[in-house]
Amino acid sequence: EVQLQASGGGLVQTGGSLRLSCAIPGFTFDGFDIGWFRQAPGKEREGLSYRRASDGRITYRTSVKGRFTMSTDNTKHTVYLQLSSLKPEDTAAYYCGARFEGTPYKYYSSSLLDPEEYAYWGQGTQVTVSS
Repeated sequence: EVQLQASGGGLVQTGGSLRLSCAIPGFTFDGFDIGWFRQAPGKEREGLSYRRASDGRITYRTSVKGRFTMSTDNTKHTVYLQLSSLKPEDTAAYYCGARFEGTPYKYYSSSLLDPEEYAYWGQGTQVTVSS
């Protein structure tokens, strides 16, 4: 069974940084599309970035490009999301998601930033940015 373990959240001031980690014990990233998402209270879960298994390419949501950086360490079975220049509106629970490479999309217009395309989730880690 694929189990994801997210960690690294916390309380930080505006302009600060955090590094989130997502571990997938027992698995390498070969064969998995991996995404980072967040969900603020009362809002839908939104995709922030993903790493495509087929070519290792990382893509970002436009609103976080340049501030958030996704990376992987296959030796540690871990995916990271470096959060920089944090703003109060970045306050949310952050999640990592995984899906097997090649899984058909549920919808014609879907992309790997859509949370409904992911089958496996970590428990979430809270990021709170104070003003």
